[in-house]
Amino acid sequence: MTDVTTKARPPRNQWWDVWDQFRTHKGAMLGLVFFVFILLFVIAGPYIWTIEPTRIDIRARNQGPSWVHPMGADQLGRDILARMIKGGQTSLSVGMTAMLLSLFLGTVVGVMAGYFKRLNVALMSLTDLFLALPLLPLLLVMVLLFRDVLRTAFGPETGIFILIVGAIGITSWMQTARIVRGDVLALKEREFVLAARSIGTPSRRMITRHILPNVLSPIMVSATLGIANAIITESALSFLGLGFPSDFPTWGRLLFDGTDYLRDYPERVIWPGLAISLTVLSVNYIGDGLRDALDPRIRGR
Repeated sequence: MTDVTTKARPPRNQWWDVWDQFRTHKGAMLGLVFFVFILLFVIAGPYIWTIEPTRIDIRARNQGPSWVHPMGADQLGRDILARMIKGGQTSLSVGMTAMLLSLFLGTVVGVMAGYFKRLNVALMSLTDLFLALPLLPLLLVMVLLFRDVLRTAFGPETGIFILIVGAIGITSWMQTARIVRGDVLALKEREFVLAARSIGTPSRRMITRHILPNVLSPIMVSATLGIANAIITESALSFLGLGFPSDFPTWGRLLFDGTDYLRDYPERVIWPGLAISLTVLSVNYIGDGLRDALDPRIRGR
């Protein structure tokens, strides 16, 4: 009888379990595929479609879809496909950067309010104050007050980018803060946190090693929803003519420019409208899939 030695298999990484659960959500997988397609469209697009988005060809003005201009040309003869690619770069950059800013602010406020009892009332009162403000009028006031100052300091494009990202990030962190605070309040009473506190673990290490890793799930879900909210908000500001300059395309700006030609050239509104709607929808589905995959009560079923 021979001895058979079997090596114990290493424990499976929990992120593989998350991915297995995420794959079972058909809507999330479709959203992920489309979102990756949009990212490739705006990142690799300029290397494949080399027409400049600002190039004017008067002979092609108001031209419909053709082999030369697959999405047509606008009233100045600028290629709409090239402007869609450039507009997608701007809209997604604004969405992701504003999401990171709002996520950072919301996480900091939520963790501080939930962990430090003496800060809870003040920080939650500040959160309630921001939630009570009418966000769209506040955004419009911020744009009107700081637009010229930032454009003078950083240039017309960079200045507006900083302004739009800052305005969206500062006015959209409150939901994340409330969700994170609720989770931190529950985690504070868990056995492993009480044990770490009993051996004298300092607050900074307690937050970074024990609290933050366990509130990762709501933070990641808030991140996906934050991207969608930022894209819609930037599109609304550009549609109102308060976003980027008219010669600097975004999906919202293209939608605004196409409304004057809606009856004769409806495709000018359809293309940016579809891009905004499908991108936001795909991000929302990804958020739903992440919420289910990161929930240990659902994962593994």
